[in-house]
Amino acid sequence: MRRPSWQEEGQDPDYRFTLANERTFLAWIRTALALLAGGVLLHQFATGLQPRLALVVIAVGLGVVAAALSVIAYTRWRSTEIAMRHGRPLPYGWALPVLAATTLLTAAVLTIVLLVS
Repeated sequence: MRRPSWQEEGQDPDYRFTLANERTFLAWIRTALALLAGGVLLHQFATGLQPRLALVVIAVGLGVVAAALSVIAYTRWRSTEIAMRHGRPLPYGWALPVLAATTLLTAAVLTIVLLVS
């Protein structure tokens, strides 16, 4: 497989940092899979909870966030690799506050649904 052109620029970073960056990427992917699994779980197995529309909206929202998180994981991994190759500071990631807000919102809505049912 041919290496992307950005991997030809700068200097190769210490392999420990490259592997740490890859582990972080995999952690983001695991989080995306967990969100997706939660959405499927809500849609398929929470049939006794009402209102059903709220559960469907949450399930679809979790799927969308999981897809977006997968894209963010790759772009974050790539931008961190480029920063390390050029000796620049690591880029700021806005994904953490968004992910935390999404988790908080989902937990709040599910708590309300559980209390109402």
